[in-house]
Amino acid sequence: MQSAHELSDKLLGPMKNIVGKHETAIRPLLGGGETAARAALQNDEAIRKVAVFCYPLLPGLLRLAVKEPVFVNFVMNNRERVLASLVGRE
Repeated sequence: MQSAHELSDKLLGPMKNIVGKHETAIRPLLGGGETAARAALQNDEAIRKVAVFCYPLLPGLLRLAVKEPVFVNFVMNNRERVLASLVGRE
């Protein structure tokens, strides 16, 4: 079984790619602009919506290995790193 750190490493890259490609669809889930996105980082429901939106966009093999609840938990716990590009913090 993989450690949480190994799983995080495997999910972070694909998630950043999804956020980059679908930024215009994800920003409204966080309230719009960069300022709203920063505030949304503290809103669990907004982050959960982003995770649920992004899960089907993961590569198929990754979705087979990582079930949606695990992925949502990953995004919730790593929201700052995962959504850095949306809030201007690279």
